[in-house]
Amino acid sequence: MALAAFGATAKEDPPDYGPTMRFVVVRSSAPGCEPNCPEWISAEGTIDAGTPALLRRLLKTLGGRQLPIVVNSPGGNVDASLQLGRIVRKNKLDIAVGITEFSGCSPGMKNCRDNDGKSQPYSGVAHDGGSMCNSACPLMFAGGIRRVVGEWAYLGVHQITTTYRREKLLYRTTYRIVNGKKKIISTRIVSRKNAGSYKTYEMSKAVEKRLSAYLREMGVEQGVLGVMKATPASDIRQIEPEDMLEMKLVTSLDSLDLLTEGTICQRHPAPENCREVLTNGAPAAVAAVEIKPASPQPVAPSQSRDEEMRFALVRGSNPLCNPDCPEWISAEGVVAAATPGKLRQLLDDAGGRRLPVVVNSPGGDVQAALAAGRLIRERKLDVAVARTDFLDCDPGAVGCSAKDDLHTGLTVDAGGECGSACVVMIAGGVRRLVGSTAHVSLHSLGMGDKVKAYFDEMAIGPALFAAMQAVLYASHRELSQSEVRDFGLTTGPQSADALTGATICRSAPRPDNCRVLPAADAEAKAPAKL
Repeated sequence: MALAAFGATAKEDPPDYGPTMRFVVVRSSAPGCEPNCPEWISAEGTIDAGTPALLRRLLKTLGGRQLPIVVNSPGGNVDASLQLGRIVRKNKLDIAVGITEFSGCSPGMKNCRDNDGKSQPYSGVAHDGGSMCNSACPLMFAGGIRRVVGEWAYLGVHQITTTYRREKLLYRTTYRIVNGKKKIISTRIVSRKNAGSYKTYEMSKAVEKRLSAYLREMGVEQGVLGVMKATPASDIRQIEPEDMLEMKLVTSLDSLDLLTEGTICQRHPAPENCREVLTNGAPAAVAAVEIKPASPQPVAPSQSRDEEMRFALVRGSNPLCNPDCPEWISAEGVVAAATPGKLRQLLDDAGGRRLPVVVNSPGGDVQAALAAGRLIRERKLDVAVARTDFLDCDPGAVGCSAKDDLHTGLTVDAGGECGSACVVMIAGGVRRLVGSTAHVSLHSLGMGDKVKAYFDEMAIGPALFAAMQAVLYASHRELSQSEVRDFGLTTGPQSADALTGATICRSAPRPDNCRVLPAADAEAKAPAKL
């Protein structure tokens, strides 16, 4: 019998980046998308050795549906990231870097309904502001068929860090002496002791060869590997969009709106990740956020802020203006996919008259807001943020019918609001007015590249877009009067009264939205004609 002590063994130990990645199916809660909304897989957290099994398990529940993945991860285990990339490619899935903001129930909530994708999806919206795919995550990302990283998302790489743990092993070896020489019969480990650890920050040739082969397999250029090797493990190198496109790490310069925006299901044909849910079978959480109920609701005195935007022609009701009074278009409610079409129809019905638009809206669909804003600019219309108080009847009330489709009312700044995507819509106005008691708020929006180009098109400086994208999607920032002016959102200090006030029709030149209507008894008082 003999005892022998041998050198330490070593194994890779990935860094700890926090909670393990979890996968859930999410259905868009964007206003106006029901009953046909996009769905996606939210993947958030650190990649570890068990993460690929979690993704396989979820994909089995989808019955072959190809849902895009929206990933937000600081990185993790390299081998697991390679496995994830191959799973994504094998299942022909698209991928985007982004954060999912959940509506109502979310995976991290205690006592949240058991919702693993087999029945109802979670409800929420995806955006790229503040999202990341760093370290080993880009290896998973490379597996996507379509791969997009919006300009407000962060994709970064660096050297691979490997932690080696030393172990002192004590062996028991049994041998026999044969012809004067030792012949080993068996060897077994009888004890292990920790002998410390050390880290390496340089990529070994074996690892480099394996990563190079993987990138070729995924159709990604070797430049990604070069950036990884050139960036110290203590740092993160963000790859710029144009460089990612040149390296074929992304397939286009689009944002995740390409895969998750609420309006994509209106395309023909609809993308594969769209699913129509009938009203009587829709999950409650899906219909809970900013979506107009399909069943009739009790009529309130005024329109709910969560209802789809409706337009109405209004004439000033102040007796001081008769018979020459201002008229305007009241636009109240959530901006939805149908909003631009409704506005165009009303303008056509108005015979091309240049009527100002008085807006009161919490926001809504970004793409629809872009279209509505461009229509406003095309027709050279002015806009103001205010609410309209109707004196005859509210256009949304049952049985409300205005003579010649012209309501009577007045505008009130107090309580008027323009939030989120509404800011995009009013940016199209030739004159843009926000009174001192009206409210304008903003937060980051999807389709960032398109919104930025739109603001440039409307001759609004970059400060507004920068302020907008600096606010988390789930939050909001209300702008002061000086800010709306300094950002170029307003063209003057006036309120809606400058467009709808009782005396504006006496000014020279006379505004385009003034119109003389004969008094009800004008015909009776007129002299008889011979």
